[in-house]
Amino acid sequence: MGATGFMSGTSKRGEVYVRPAVLLTLAVLLAFAPCGLTQGKKKGEPPNRSVQGLVTSPTDQSVPGAVVQLKNTKTLEIRSFITKDDGSYQFQGLNPDIDYELKADYQGASSSTKTLSSFDTRKQAIINLKLNKKR
Repeated sequence: MGATGFMSGTSKRGEVYVRPAVLLTLAVLLAFAPCGLTQGKKKGEPPNRSVQGLVTSPTDQSVPGAVVQLKNTKTLEIRSFITKDDGSYQFQGLNPDIDYELKADYQGASSSTKTLSSFDTRKQAIINLKLNKKR
């Protein structure tokens, strides 16, 4: 057991041992490892992501009064927004770790469903929704 061994040594019986200082260092590193997995997000910090866009008709005209639904794919909670006079909508306070589905409806016409993925790192995503022709 000389002073040259950094992490371990060998006993007279050939057993390998690890020095207590190395064990303490490893324990501290493991204790703080989960902190690095949060990617800088502090515990209790409010969600800080948003999505906005325009709802347009099949002829590319803005659609005021359309209902845009935002579905949380984890909890299945649905939030709604009625588009403004210029056809715009927005949702704020979204969790960046959750996928969301967006869809617009207006007088029997609907858009296709679009997904705001948790892999999309934009803080302010823009997703435009185009209504399909009525059937």
